[in-house]
Amino acid sequence: MKDLQVSAKVPENKEKGIAAMEATVTVQCPEDLAEAEKAYGGDAVLSNAIANWKVTLQANIRGALKRGEAIESIATRLAGAKMGVAQIGGQVDAEAAFKAKFLAATPEDRKKMIAQLRDLAAA
Repeated sequence: MKDLQVSAKVPENKEKGIAAMEATVTVQCPEDLAEAEKAYGGDAVLSNAIANWKVTLQANIRGALKRGEAIESIATRLAGAKMGVAQIGGQVDAEAAFKAKFLAATPEDRKKMIAQLRDLAAA
């Protein structure tokens, strides 16, 4: 086993009265798969690996949707995904990306986006 240091930060949120904070912990970590299986059991190691892969895929899907990638394109691109292997980015539909950004924006940001479009159209 080896030491693994993990840090996390929380940004300041004045509206909620939360100060910026950071913490670091040190835990014992297996050095290889065999040591992990011996320490925790193969089922636990596989279960954790799959859970982490699911989170990675969800992040990939969310990012693709925010960029305006078509759902069919995301499904096709990720159908061949392999755990631990980086995915190549997909095609971006600029109109869908703008719509997704607009729908996710606050009412104030939506007003700004509309004003920017009006200014662009008037130019």
